Amino acid sequence: MTTPNKTPPGADPKQLERTGTVREIGSQAVWSLSSCKPGFGVDQLRDDNLETYWQSDGSQPHLVNIQFRRKTTVKTLCIYADYKSDESYTPSKISVRVGNNFHNLQEIRQLELVEPSGWIHVPLTDSHKKPIRTFMIQIAVLANHQNGRDTHMRQIKVYTPVEESSIGKFPRCTTIDFMMYRSIR
Repeated sequence: MTTPNKTPPGADPKQLERTGTVREIGSQAVWSLSSCKPGFGVDQLRDDNLETYWQSDGSQPHLVNIQFRRKTTVKTLCIYADYKSDESYTPSKISVRVGNNFHNLQEIRQLELVEPSGWIHVPLTDSHKKPIRTFMIQIAVLANHQNGRDTHMRQIKVYTPVEESSIGKFPRCTTIDFMMYRSIR
């Protein structure tokens, strides 16, 4: 009997941001969960700390809902999962759905995770490989490792592509010193 290959970790999303091609837009959304244990909710899911996590408290599927105020271009979803720390709480099957609201969500990705340890990058693209435009993203945990009931997710990041300047083409500022001053306020 062979064991399935482990899900390889992706790069740290902060490295994606440093390239200047994407930016994190999770703070522009309203986040909600299907359930959570007290002290293990949205705040822990979004606090940039890999030691904290959201823990569901109910029957599957466990849902993370990300709603934007206006139609938003989304390129990548990054989820941090750690099988070594969370064991039976680690998701093994995830569905990513998009739409205008809860009533018209359509699944665009389904992932099978095998003992993940690190960032999982989920490209959110249409059939032409272009980033999707949506009002809502829903992440549904359909199953956990070892048939676990509740789930842990340590972090979720949502990325949009950085648009070129309409004033003219400027070189990308990718060093930390340049990035500190790249926005005109």
